[in-house]
Amino acid sequence: MSKRLNLREFQQNLINQLQAKDLAVERVSTLGVQIAKQNWLVEMADVDEIMPVPKLANVPFAKPWFRGVANVRGNLYGVVDMIAYQESGVATGDAENRVILVSSRFEFNVALLVDRVFGLRDARNWLQSELGGQVEYHDEQGASWRKLDISAILEQAEFLQIGV
Repeated sequence: MSKRLNLREFQQNLINQLQAKDLAVERVSTLGVQIAKQNWLVEMADVDEIMPVPKLANVPFAKPWFRGVANVRGNLYGVVDMIAYQESGVATGDAENRVILVSSRFEFNVALLVDRVFGLRDARNWLQSELGGQVEYHDEQGASWRKLDISAILEQAEFLQIGV
């Protein structure tokens, strides 16, 4: 009887630990990035990988925001300069620039070039307001953040048409 009780306690403890880990993952499910001096939150489910800017092959007759094609471990990714796409200039090209490989679940081999990556952010308890129909978050230091909806970007006709 004692062994069963211990086994039951062990199983319950294991379940509690797994649930606690699940809650912790939920809490930090967004990535903070900077695009054109604006703070954005990206859902981690929309991201496969974050990496330094790889060597790019130019694509002739492409729009200025399409920076080129990168070979990432044998897979080709189109690299989009999000600063230029938002018509806010171009990426600086400094060491802080990163590319975000969009999740393979979208079935697009695209990488988003951003100014910098801040790391995981928990926006659940941040103040929220609405700005131009979009929710704006305000962190503990008062900085504003908006959500970058990758699925909506991938549905934009302008985004899908890279040729000039």
